[in-house]
Amino acid sequence: MLKTQLDKYILEYETKDFIKDDPVQFVHRFQTKQDNEISGFIASMFAYGKREVFISKLDYIFNIMDNKPFEYVKSFDYKSNNINSCDYRFSKDCDLVQILKILNKLYSENETLESLFKFGYEQRNDVWHMFQVVVDYFYSNVEDKSVTKGFYHLLPDPKKKSAMKRFNMLLRWFIRKSEVDIGIWNFVPKSELLIPLDTHVAKISRSLELLKRNDNGFESVIELTNNLKKFDKDDPIKY
Repeated sequence: MLKTQLDKYILEYETKDFIKDDPVQFVHRFQTKQDNEISGFIASMFAYGKREVFISKLDYIFNIMDNKPFEYVKSFDYKSNNINSCDYRFSKDCDLVQILKILNKLYSENETLESLFKFGYEQRNDVWHMFQVVVDYFYSNVEDKSVTKGFYHLLPDPKKKSAMKRFNMLLRWFIRKSEVDIGIWNFVPKSELLIPLDTHVAKISRSLELLKRNDNGFESVIELTNNLKKFDKDDPIKY
């Protein structure tokens, strides 16, 4: 009975019509893998708060890039750039500048963002450890005193055991293949993905008795994902 209800949610939300009002829309704007990666990475970082507000801010950011994110990152000049008025809630222009500077370094040394995530995953075949490796890479390359606390909100530390909702959402976009998710990475099995948990998902999950914990942190992500595996062990976060 519950599986039938969950399957109805899939039919309702996993459609092309869902894309236009979701941050995944920015991934669908581009055709090349590197453009997909950069647009998805930036869109996922800013995807918190009021949806219409962060989508408007992301539109503004990608317009600054002339809607050529990979080209922009590859030629990004840390000391002379046009990042301006990109403040969003906790983060400031300087935080985005640092992220773009580090992406420039990463793409100068590697062909894709996938290489960093894959390196982290293959150390232990563990998604949470992979997130730690990725975040540590950005933390280790930031210049002292050049960022605000907003930088660390855009790139939260997995050691703090938060839900890592935006990272899990990014991974869903890039690993799964559906009308919504673009499936450009394949080094993580869909069965290992974790649910992108926020207050809305948590509230629904508790009403369906899929989540008993009262917090919305790491342990709740694991509990909910494991319960969803009872309905589809190969692709639990399709729900």
